[in-house]
Amino acid sequence: MQYRIAVKWRETVEKAEKREFVTWLNGVFKDSGSVVVAHYTGLTVAQLSDLRSKMRDAGGTVKVAKNRLAKIALQGTESEGISDLFVGQTLVAYSNDPITAPKIAIEFAKGNEKLVILGGSMGATTLDADGVKALAALPSLDELRAKLVGMIQTPASRIAQVVNAPAAQLARVFGAYARKDEAA
Repeated sequence: MQYRIAVKWRETVEKAEKREFVTWLNGVFKDSGSVVVAHYTGLTVAQLSDLRSKMRDAGGTVKVAKNRLAKIALQGTESEGISDLFVGQTLVAYSNDPITAPKIAIEFAKGNEKLVILGGSMGATTLDADGVKALAALPSLDELRAKLVGMIQTPASRIAQVVNAPAAQLARVFGAYARKDEAA
């Protein structure tokens, strides 16, 4: 009798944990800038840990998800079109920045053929493996911001040079006249 109660209690706890996981994963699919789905069959624990730490350092996250739970979590999200990708041993890489997760996943896959990129999503846009590679080739938001700041600062420094140039020339001319008068 007690065994049956313990089994029922464990099943209830597992169902609650699964519901909580599905709710959390649904939020990930709704809020992430991009999501990458990949097969990880054959990766060692150390390799998977390396991928996770690289993704975390860049501002993303890697999670291994049960396919059935991931498909349930996708329901009602813009990323629902990627549910076909959840077959076999899959992991999900995601980030708020649309470029980070694809970039890190593609870089890792180049060095390790056991990580096979299946596809992903960026909002309502469903991506195949080539789409993820194309997204990874784009500069990140930080890189774009740096380029934009550089472009904005360049004209400002040129304007300052142009405005200051006549004053500097006048100062040199006055200095030359002053030296000429002193010599005479």
